[in-house]
Amino acid sequence: MTPSPAFPSGSACALSLTFDVDAESAILAAHPGAWRDAMAMTHQAFGPRVAVPRILRLLAEEEVRATFFVPGVTARLWPGTVAAILEAGHEVGHHSHTHVTATTMTEDEQRADFETALEALAACGVTPRGHRAAMWQATWTTLELVAEHGLDYDSSLMDDDRPYVLKVGDRRVAELPPHWSLDDWEQYAFLPVPEIGTQIEAPSKLVELWTVELDAQRREGGLVVGTMHPFLSGRASRAEAIRAVIEHARAAGDVWIAPLGDIATATLAARDVEERVPGPPDLSVGPYPSD
Repeated sequence: MTPSPAFPSGSACALSLTFDVDAESAILAAHPGAWRDAMAMTHQAFGPRVAVPRILRLLAEEEVRATFFVPGVTARLWPGTVAAILEAGHEVGHHSHTHVTATTMTEDEQRADFETALEALAACGVTPRGHRAAMWQATWTTLELVAEHGLDYDSSLMDDDRPYVLKVGDRRVAELPPHWSLDDWEQYAFLPVPEIGTQIEAPSKLVELWTVELDAQRREGGLVVGTMHPFLSGRASRAEAIRAVIEHARAAGDVWIAPLGDIATATLAARDVEERVPGPPDLSVGPYPSD
């Protein structure tokens, strides 16, 4: 299949390494009382304290630029982590403020959360170009906020595995689709209390899943968005799994490895990229409630 027209000439597919620096917010959003639990809070603090520096060293060694999505709460608790990511030359994106999912909020609550996150990132010197919804659970209002605030791309929707363009009012927003199969949470997340997952897989399983997908997308001409959480993938053996994926992509010789911001720029500039108007399905076709 012909590669996406957004990709450079000679590239069969694209790979982007992305990191959701959720830290404490991922637990507190679902379990507010977990701040009392020293084990749970230090488990999450491993991300900015140890894992992000380790990941930054690995990316420097491999000469790869990545995208780090940072909730506003993380930016406020760990501003030095944001500074280190920026100093290393990586992109910082918008990942909500509280990590509470947009689907549980009113429209006013979504706006307040979205704009508070922008303020927290701005205090760290970040003007984000891209957005990723907490738990990828965006609403149609979320996409309107992304466009209204001038962001160039979103990476939350799952109706494709090639980049495309969302037409939101008079704005064009690149959509760079992720998928759960390319998320480290499904392989590594485990806490007994509060429960965030119940299994711990070997890093080799993640390498197998992701490299098989990468080889398939080299034939399909699509985009592989690897999603990692530093408190998970920043453990030493799992960081080496990231290296193995990078080395596999490099060995192929035809994989464009880039941060999402670069892929968004190319998507918005390319001819013949599909454009879509986002919105819910027509519920009149079946006996489904509309509110």
